[in-house]
Amino acid sequence: MTIVRISNDALARACGADELAAAFERKGHEVQRTSSWGMHWLEPLVEIDGSGFGPATLADIDAILDGSSTKAIGTIVEHKFIAGQQRLTFARAGKIRPTSLEDYKATGGGIGFRRARQLSPEQVLEEVLASGLRGRGGAGFPTGIKWKTVANTPADQKYIVCNADEGDSATFADRMVMEGDPYALIEGMAIAGHAVGATQGYIYVRSEYPDAIRTLDEAIKLCAEIIAPFRCEVRVGAGAYVCGEETSLLNSLEGKRAEVRAKPPLPAIEGLFGRPTVVNNVLTLAAIPHILEEGGSSIYDKLGVSRSKGTMPIQLAGNIKHGGLYEIAFGITLRELIYDIGGGTESGRPVKAVQVGGPLGAYIHPDQFDIKFDYEEYAAADALIGHGGITVFDDTADMGAMARFAMEFCAAESCGKCTPCRIGAVRGVEVIDRIRAGGRDLGSLEQTPQMHNMPKKARSQDEEIQLLTDLCETMKFGSLCALGGFTPYPVMSALRHWPEDFKG
Repeated sequence: MTIVRISNDALARACGADELAAAFERKGHEVQRTSSWGMHWLEPLVEIDGSGFGPATLADIDAILDGSSTKAIGTIVEHKFIAGQQRLTFARAGKIRPTSLEDYKATGGGIGFRRARQLSPEQVLEEVLASGLRGRGGAGFPTGIKWKTVANTPADQKYIVCNADEGDSATFADRMVMEGDPYALIEGMAIAGHAVGATQGYIYVRSEYPDAIRTLDEAIKLCAEIIAPFRCEVRVGAGAYVCGEETSLLNSLEGKRAEVRAKPPLPAIEGLFGRPTVVNNVLTLAAIPHILEEGGSSIYDKLGVSRSKGTMPIQLAGNIKHGGLYEIAFGITLRELIYDIGGGTESGRPVKAVQVGGPLGAYIHPDQFDIKFDYEEYAAADALIGHGGITVFDDTADMGAMARFAMEFCAAESCGKCTPCRIGAVRGVEVIDRIRAGGRDLGSLEQTPQMHNMPKKARSQDEEIQLLTDLCETMKFGSLCALGGFTPYPVMSALRHWPEDFKG
């Protein structure tokens, strides 16, 4: 009897992993459902004695078993895509059964939590500060400073909230942690609770992640006694993109309409139910056990560049040959990620643009591909790292249409709290349409009382472009949250680098 390992990841299952596993079992072999290695272009990936075969189909089973399969990729850990990584957050990816406490402990799980409990809360805070860990959700705010603020704010109850509302395009690292290594996230939350004096945690997951929700619920039940007195619960969101913003998420958790709150007060001082609250995303909290296991200054502080310390799980998606998750220290270039690791476009056509940071990230031109993956370098280039999602486009992409989509997306997802976002995005779609139509003839429009004193002459395309630029500046600096504030990044970068795509 052969032991066959097949991922239980949602992407692998969508590609036929369940049917494949059932077929191996019918042939009398033991099947272990594991976490995903993150080589998504090879899913479903079958592993036997450390060797991989993929993407596997039902027709490949006999050839895999007798060693004649043409889909053999060799020893998985020696594969170029895996061997070149520096996996800390995803150290167990592909190696464990997600809810097996036995597997988790056998691979070092729980060491960080036990060490944290031997330290005072103040010592744990110092470890996190020394690591240089910054929030992996997009803003890049120093995690230790946020925790210290919560710890120093007196209250009868404090909370740890995990923002697992992963809604950006090309992002799936949070899902992979929740589905593949849930105890790492729970352990990180429990360590945070010890550090700041919180006894209750909530994981806010979008409803589109049923596999993650089921896995987390099971894992929480199995480890409840281990992490006591810290308690953890899953809360399911309705899928609103704006709930990725921390204050909107908190309102949703409280049963209110998902609207952004004005700051101050910060959630670290008045967060969930008005109490001091740590709000971190999945990747941030899942990094904590490794930091506490080895000591803050011995891992993260020695990896990365400048103020961007540690590793970043980078997600490669879009029109790319080798899509998947690649965890590496900060400092790698886009050129390396796209060509050396991603293999270029799946279509085989030239890369035209790369969007980094989700649907509100800037479009990066090929001339900028030597930019290093570093928060400050991206900020200097008027771009965002965000959650580490990379979407690749080939030369058939219409960047004018992509800029329009950014405004349309913002208009659809706005919570409506502030005017720049609520109305600016709608006007943005209209202005881009006029630019692509070559300008606007005001005299041809039906007159309204508001238009009585407006000039009747046509507005040129250049004037419409200036109007779009002014509108984007207003949204960037006048919006309450990053939804309206970041929408100008894809719009202006597309206009700046591909003006010809706005000619209609």
